[in-house]
Amino acid sequence: MIQVKQARDVDLRYLIDNFGIELVSDEQFFHEWQDDLPELTDLDKQLLDKVKAGYVNLLNYPPLLEDVVRMAIVDPILFIGDFYLSPFYVRVEESVDIAVPDEDVTIKGRIDTLIFKGKLWVMIIESKNASFSIEEGLAQILAYMLASPNTEKPCYGMIATGSDFIFVKLEKGNPPRYALSKGFLTRNPGNELYDVLRILKRLTQIASI
Repeated sequence: MIQVKQARDVDLRYLIDNFGIELVSDEQFFHEWQDDLPELTDLDKQLLDKVKAGYVNLLNYPPLLEDVVRMAIVDPILFIGDFYLSPFYVRVEESVDIAVPDEDVTIKGRIDTLIFKGKLWVMIIESKNASFSIEEGLAQILAYMLASPNTEKPCYGMIATGSDFIFVKLEKGNPPRYALSKGFLTRNPGNELYDVLRILKRLTQIASI
């Protein structure tokens, strides 16, 4: 009988023990988040400044829940980056099933935001309550990335808590290997959402090739 495990209940130790997933520390493995990033227009920057101002305002009215993070921060970034326009399209709460190797277990979950180009998953975005840490979303997004139908190209993801953003790269293989970008903080001086959008644009370009 197949047992069902919810993705939100999966931790990193489970992925290591059952999928053999490995963290890569070599910076060259995931250099894409730093190389050849596209420039933003002045309008892009003005709109991202409004997104940051909206986030700062929301902090005055806690709790900042997952749905609010997606609506007020993640969705506007995707809009500014033209990810709702052809050739991309977006799905939210997309169901995924991941079979655990050599076990009668299936991991089930729902991806917060999934960007498609044709039949290709080009980016997975996991939104979290602002009080969550990035680490609490890492195992969940890695489980979703393992479910990607594309086995030949790297899969990219982003974890967004509203206050923090971090990018993830996963290469399927034996074993699967992953690496992380540095974290970007919305509250930092300037506007690190500029970097978030530039990296989103670059990673979707690479994944679409």
